[in-house]
Amino acid sequence: MSNRPQPTFQIVDFAEIPGVPCPCGIARRGFGEVSDYPATLHLTEISTEARTHYHKRLTETYYILECGDDAALQLDEQVVPLKPGMAILIPPGVRHRAIGKMRILNFVIPKFDPADEWFDDVS
Repeated sequence: MSNRPQPTFQIVDFAEIPGVPCPCGIARRGFGEVSDYPATLHLTEISTEARTHYHKRLTETYYILECGDDAALQLDEQVVPLKPGMAILIPPGVRHRAIGKMRILNFVIPKFDPADEWFDDVS
């Protein structure tokens, strides 16, 4: 029996996490079960059918991994062209949707909560 302390690090393999539908496309969400980590990290495949939505509590940071030349992000009334390597901080209350197919990492603080996805087009 070893007296070595248990590792404090965590590893996530996104290839082993099932994708779930989200307003943007398909998300694979990591670190949700790690109680002392204040965020979740999502690998998201964004489709051309992404819906405008917002959050009341969550702050998201999109890091663009891959996208087409015409990819953009609508933030409230502004449309921002995107390219790989960009990061966009989206605070609570900002209506947003991706335009075009892309692959992103999404850092969500606090941890993602599906009850905090809001749509103006739903009563």
